[in-house]
Amino acid sequence: MENETKLVEHLFRHEAGKITSVMVKIFGFSRLEEAEDIVQDTFIAAYETWKLKGIPENPTAWLYKVARNKFLNHVQRQNNYQRIISENKSVFPLEYTITAKLEEELQHIDDNQIQMLFALCHPSIPEDSQVALALKTLSGFSIEEIAKSFLTNKENIQKRLYRAREKIKEEKIELEIPNPDQMVSRLNRVLKCIYLLFSEGYYSNSEEIIIRKDLCLEAMRLCLLLIEYKVTNRPEVNALMALMCFHVSRFESRANESGELLTLEEQDRTLWNEELIERGNYFLTASASEEIFTDYHIEAMIALHHTKEDSDEKWKMLLNLYNHLLKLKDNPIVAMNRAYIMSKAVSTHEAILELHSLKGLEKNHFYFALLGKLYSGIDKTKSRSYFEKAYKFANSESEKKLIQKKYLT
Repeated sequence: MENETKLVEHLFRHEAGKITSVMVKIFGFSRLEEAEDIVQDTFIAAYETWKLKGIPENPTAWLYKVARNKFLNHVQRQNNYQRIISENKSVFPLEYTITAKLEEELQHIDDNQIQMLFALCHPSIPEDSQVALALKTLSGFSIEEIAKSFLTNKENIQKRLYRAREKIKEEKIELEIPNPDQMVSRLNRVLKCIYLLFSEGYYSNSEEIIIRKDLCLEAMRLCLLLIEYKVTNRPEVNALMALMCFHVSRFESRANESGELLTLEEQDRTLWNEELIERGNYFLTASASEEIFTDYHIEAMIALHHTKEDSDEKWKMLLNLYNHLLKLKDNPIVAMNRAYIMSKAVSTHEAILELHSLKGLEKNHFYFALLGKLYSGIDKTKSRSYFEKAYKFANSESEKKLIQKKYLT
């Protein structure tokens, strides 16, 4: 029974989004919620059936067949059954037409997922709903998991999903690849969704989890889909993939055995994944373009330089990159990170002045921790005061313990 449970959970995470995208492609994006419900029922049926009869020879094929039958039964119960038949424009019974379409769409699962990704990131759908929709629809995350990731409750996530689904119906959004005139702007929205998803995992706001690897890996999977599809294999997509590879290469060194977050200086470089660093270099090279240079390119180059040994040349290059990034992406977090680089490339005094000039970080624990660190060799009293503020605003218990242990004892 344990094997069946683990397999169903694994398949749900990896196949639910694919099945949903196929069903929606056949029956229409306006039936997204119905498709999700039917796919969920399919996996419940798999759990109940497999624990009694054992795992079938081809579990994935079993899931698609059951989902198809459930959707057919659902359609046949609807008042618009005749309209759906006419939409399929076939002289054959609906079940044969749907089966043929299913077989056809199964050959284009990745295409369907990309079309779904563009549809979920449609300009009409609120930005705060796009990531939630992508996690729920394409990635098999539960509402509880999504709510936990974004430090909110299930009711708020359900409201976001409801508003998004209503927009889908109102705007009659369809699954399709944008035309060339719209591609850049639409792709930018998709990339932002993936970037936010990755950031939520890598800089998790969860009270107990400092790194959500599942969110990071899902963001990478979605980005890889775009790279493997000719139309969306563009420089900015490769740059984002490079950025994520460089960051993920440090997963195993970001926390110690007690779960405490480690700074770059404290990390054991022997734990860094060299293969992922090489992959990052590959995608960064693939992102090179004379016409297109985005903030993803700069962030990827910054992440690349952080994989190198410390040197004056490294810090000067990083400061130059942050100067460029700040022009493209003027926000206090970028400015704060730039100030840290200034402490290495210029002086601690200049970095402190820069930090004190920043606005919008009044409750950011990283900001106060950085001030505490920079003041540690200048003014012990001020340093402790800033670390106390960092402790106050830290999101997770592990971060509080780290600050307490390293700076307040």
